[in-house]
Amino acid sequence: MRSSKESPAGEDPFDEGASSVLRQPKAVWATAGASVVAFMGIGLVDPILPSIAKGLDASASQVSLLFTSYFLITALAMLVTGFVSSRIGGRKTLLAGLALVVVFAALSGTSGSVGELVGFRAGWGLGNALFVSTSLAVIVGSAVGGSAAAILLYESALGLGMACGPLLGALLGDASWRYPFFGTAALMAIGFVAITAFLKEQPKPARKTSLADPIKALGHGGLASAAASAFFYNYAFFTILAFTPFVLNMTPYKSGAVFFAWGVLLAVFSVLVAPRLQARFGSLRVLGGSLVLLAADLLVLGYGNHTAAVVGTIVSGACIGVNNTVFTELALGVSDAPRPVASAGYNFVRWFAAAAAPFLAPKIEEWTSIEMPFVVAAVAAVIGAGIVWARRSALTMEAEEHEPMHRTEDGITVFAN
Repeated sequence: MRSSKESPAGEDPFDEGASSVLRQPKAVWATAGASVVAFMGIGLVDPILPSIAKGLDASASQVSLLFTSYFLITALAMLVTGFVSSRIGGRKTLLAGLALVVVFAALSGTSGSVGELVGFRAGWGLGNALFVSTSLAVIVGSAVGGSAAAILLYESALGLGMACGPLLGALLGDASWRYPFFGTAALMAIGFVAITAFLKEQPKPARKTSLADPIKALGHGGLASAAASAFFYNYAFFTILAFTPFVLNMTPYKSGAVFFAWGVLLAVFSVLVAPRLQARFGSLRVLGGSLVLLAADLLVLGYGNHTAAVVGTIVSGACIGVNNTVFTELALGVSDAPRPVASAGYNFVRWFAAAAAPFLAPKIEEWTSIEMPFVVAAVAAVIGAGIVWARRSALTMEAEEHEPMHRTEDGITVFAN
């Protein structure tokens, strides 16, 4: 039996962790704020995908390449982020990533063809990879309250960004599909200024990261298992994000409202609900169960009517929020590799699925039926759950894994073996 710190009866053991998130240096808030905008860029195009297709005379499969090029370059760039940051420092890497996003987001708004837009999104993906991978390491290294509070803050930024991205896309995209790209460039420029002003240069690691280190890190069975499960999960996740807007076929405002509600659930469940579920049932049980529920939700999306599809899209945010939090903790804590290296290797694997799903989902629909992309995504989610179950011993973190906990009558929280 292992015991945690004593807690007065009736108090939530996560209240202290949640409150510590709010007591952070300005540098952490500047980085987290820019992270919000970075994650906004992922869902920004959701409400305007049909408008982009119409404006550039492109098909759904062509427009979906906006996600494919973005995440393919993001995945490949994960192998170089540690190499770069360990040589020029975290601050300069963040600023380089932000500068690239500002340039390519602005260029995306000037695109005259879908090919140009896909290319500019690829450049955007490079900047986003440099920024997002480094921002997590910077927040973990600078935040007050330890790694748990830092991850909570990072997931908060992710959830808020994923919620606000579709909303911004809808508000600006109702006038023109070009405006959301210009808006993102402006917000990222503000983030660039904030980080320049508030973030001091981070200490460089004693050992410089090589290009091969993230691949070598995947030799750890636990990290490789987490990455493999996350690969299939991300296929399901990005089928929802990239393909559902065409199925819903709504105006930018209505589609933006749906994905805003989706993002709110994602944020709430990642920050508030997931830690409590982990403490009660254990991380791996929560992750496996959430993946199975996501698979069921995908089947509702595929075979339900339009109202069911709207509800299913929104509800999927809850499962995705839980999964994101647990997967992030697994990636950072399951192996003995340095966190930036482990994160790079993990993200290198999982972002390939984010690149594949937006391309394959419309193709599968063209080849079969509108239901089949969701069936394939549901199968992917179940495979992800199967990997968690089959590799549960390798995925158990010695120091970080949350085990089920129970509260005794005297108010002392103990963990069951």
